[in-house]
Amino acid sequence: MDELYTVKDVSKVLKTSVPFVYKLIKAGQIRALKLGYIKIRKEEVERFMKESEGLDITDPQNIKPFALQGEYYE
Repeated sequence: MDELYTVKDVSKVLKTSVPFVYKLIKAGQIRALKLGYIKIRKEEVERFMKESEGLDITDPQNIKPFALQGEYYE
């Protein structure tokens, strides 16, 4: 059976904010369904993470290759 996440759950998995997850959904980067509240399948989150590797998704409407600017701090 598919595991379903809430938007808040997804924000924790992605280590980002709840509003940013809504931006990703609105931009079509993450597919969601509404069952009372918005839900996202675990497999969808995994797909998103795999397909987003190497990309800068700071602006979900303007995705580009990831590039470091200036110095890199570890």
